[in-house]
Amino acid sequence: MTPTREFTPLNLAVLTISDTRCPDDDRSGQLLAELAEADGHRITGRSIVTDDRYAIRAAVSVWIADAAVNAVICTGGTGFSQRDVTPEAVEVLFDRGVPGFGELFRQLSYATVGTSTLQSRVIAGIANHTLIAALPGSPGACRDGWQGILHEQLDVRHRPCNLAELALGV
Repeated sequence: MTPTREFTPLNLAVLTISDTRCPDDDRSGQLLAELAEADGHRITGRSIVTDDRYAIRAAVSVWIADAAVNAVICTGGTGFSQRDVTPEAVEVLFDRGVPGFGELFRQLSYATVGTSTLQSRVIAGIANHTLIAALPGSPGACRDGWQGILHEQLDVRHRPCNLAELALGV
């Protein structure tokens, strides 16, 4: 019998990508922080940047370089409008992509938004032992992404495998 692992809280950073949001009305970033903390994780950074690939890349890069940050959860900028550049901004930072992340998110999202899920360019990868996940900017999509994927994958107790182990270097 395999011994059960103890829960290990992760240090998470939440990045909201938006040209219009500010700390007072950032419902998606706030929801992600609340869900993470409810699951026992710590929010060690939180920021809002505009839909600019270099601003996004700079913010994420600071957290990737910080050994104390285990995961960066981004919200916003994953659609198809001209200003939606989050996937392009973060993908170049990945040491390895997690291709199934976007596929699983779209499968889960289909139950809520139907075929409109095709317009969600959700992406995830690992850089310097840091998970980077880019979710859409709506609170509903953030809830789907957290409850349907991140809740289990950021928990080292989840078997047979999880992304928390990669972020922790276990």
